[in-house]
Amino acid sequence: MKVAMCDPSLFTGRYDDSLCAAMAAAGADVTLLGRPMRATDAIIPQGYRYEARFFRRSEALRQRIGEGRAFRLLKAAEYGLSCAMGDLDALAKADVAHMQWLPLAPADRIMLRRLKGRTKLVHTVHNADAYHADAGVQGRGYRALLDLFDGLIVHGETTRTALERQGVDPARIHVTPHPPMCLAAAGPGDLAEVADAAMPRLLFFGTIRPYKGVDLLVEACLSLWRAGHRFELVLAGKPFMDIAPLLDSVRAEGFGERLIPDLGFLTEQRLDAHMAKADILVFPYRHIDSSGAFLSALHHGKAMVTSDAGMFVSLPPEVAVKAPAGNAAALAHALLPLVESTAIRQALGAHARSYGDSMGNWKDMASATLAIYGAIYRGVPGA
Repeated sequence: MKVAMCDPSLFTGRYDDSLCAAMAAAGADVTLLGRPMRATDAIIPQGYRYEARFFRRSEALRQRIGEGRAFRLLKAAEYGLSCAMGDLDALAKADVAHMQWLPLAPADRIMLRRLKGRTKLVHTVHNADAYHADAGVQGRGYRALLDLFDGLIVHGETTRTALERQGVDPARIHVTPHPPMCLAAAGPGDLAEVADAAMPRLLFFGTIRPYKGVDLLVEACLSLWRAGHRFELVLAGKPFMDIAPLLDSVRAEGFGERLIPDLGFLTEQRLDAHMAKADILVFPYRHIDSSGAFLSALHHGKAMVTSDAGMFVSLPPEVAVKAPAGNAAALAHALLPLVESTAIRQALGAHARSYGDSMGNWKDMASATLAIYGAIYRGVPGA
């Protein structure tokens, strides 16, 4: 089977790479279509092809003009032209065109309509609310795009139920559990660049967006610091919101030396180094369906604290300590025993590693995905 996997902005590059490599190993002819690689990307195609199909001009200018408003407008214009007038043969000539993310719904609608009927269209709905209500024009009209696909893949019942409530035909929804992922491993240099912890270390990592609750985490940490508890907080990742007031609030209260910001697009190796050096990984999300960050951290065997949103609600209590989503005081209460006890952290970490080992692998994911493609290609309904 010839598969065109499409993630124009490489929103989930590690996921894309893992799935494409596993499907290629299973015998599929796979091409991943994305943007030009950046220094922070760690994709090394194994058995499949990579084509820098999108954002070639804007990416070439990124270092020169920065990533401000001009860059975003240039990207939007370039993507719109690609969708409306670009060569779509790489997608149209595949048996299945599988869209991982749809970065700009008004433009994506044009591209999907051009492809409709020329190939089978599949989309992975990573989250039923694709942009968590904070994307503006980027996600406007996203729900209507779902009706253009022959099949939709989700990673759990939370997303399936949400789509059905939105009126999506259940026969077009297919469930495949999301396996754990491993980021590119930190080398000695990466580990050396991340300082060792001077006291128990909390880590939040990944893109920093409003729905992820970093403000709740900072508020919880401040309350614990004020009460005399000693620990560090690392924020590692690219902010897509103004976090200066959060950082300033910590410094204003005299706890600046306990806050370690490492902000920007970080390599997978650097993120892996941060996980290796941390004691507690925190996922204080206000809402989420499935978290790639969580699934990429399990193999490190670290204590986990999460909200009770989305996939987190079903986690066994010995795998992650959960706090009600959106509640900073409850988050502080959940963190306190882990901050105070090495034994509790170690026990939780061991359970997290074992849980990850039990969750399946990318070979299983590839087999399930190819089976879904086959059913869609043959016109067989059902999930």
